[in-house]
Amino acid sequence: MSVIYIVLTVSVIVGMAFFIVFLLAVKSGQYDDSYTPSVRMLFEDELVTEPSKESIQTKSD
Repeated sequence: MSVIYIVLTVSVIVGMAFFIVFLLAVKSGQYDDSYTPSVRMLFEDELVTEPSKESIQTKSD
């Protein structure tokens, strides 16, 4: 039964260590994307189609 307490304690300590390392990596800017904004203008935009004359409703009296 004491092994469960040891394994549980070690797993909580390892989990906290990974969380602290993750927070340090985020604060240092490791996950900032500096490449995508520079090439975003090279990506093709979606085509915008003009509405057809049939879909434009006109007011008729």
